[in-house]
Amino acid sequence: METPEDLLVVGKVVAAQGLRGELRILPLSDFPERFTSPGPRWLRRQPAPAQTVELTAGRQLPGKELFVCRLKGIDDRNAAEALVDHELLVAASDRPPLQPGEFHLLDLVGLEVRLLEPNSEPAAAAAIGTVTDLVHAGNDLLAVQLSAKASNPGSPGSGRSILIPFVEAIVPEVHLEEGWIGITPPPGLLEL
Repeated sequence: METPEDLLVVGKVVAAQGLRGELRILPLSDFPERFTSPGPRWLRRQPAPAQTVELTAGRQLPGKELFVCRLKGIDDRNAAEALVDHELLVAASDRPPLQPGEFHLLDLVGLEVRLLEPNSEPAAAAAIGTVTDLVHAGNDLLAVQLSAKASNPGSPGSGRSILIPFVEAIVPEVHLEEGWIGITPPPGLLEL
């Protein structure tokens, strides 16, 4: 059996669907087959370890970003409701191959965020925070914990969090191997 270090979070159980044990899952992956193709998956609710489950069927809800999935052994609404707030995981080795210049969105969590200045060298840009999470709300948003200095220059304490749209115009530089992304936010975005 895979260990938690070998697993990748691809979704979150957000609700029960109907009376027969189906689950509504919010995807944290751009690959629908992770929610529709039968096979082994794992469920985890922090801090407990992941448990092996079998995905038997799945479909996307029309007009929504949610998937409805059926797991082997989950046959009624009570069993499904007990799984709300669990993460859905797949084996990390199950990652689809990427083209050059592409990356998995979950790989952005933990990267340093640098403020790019016009006409300056990107690698020399000032670090202003760290990506702490991804928010799926129409467009993907990066949750960024600003450093105390970037959040409120001259004040002590931890920085605040902001949401940054993950679009090329605002996040033009992504350097996974070097551990950072570069942003060019519109005026006022960092002050929100």
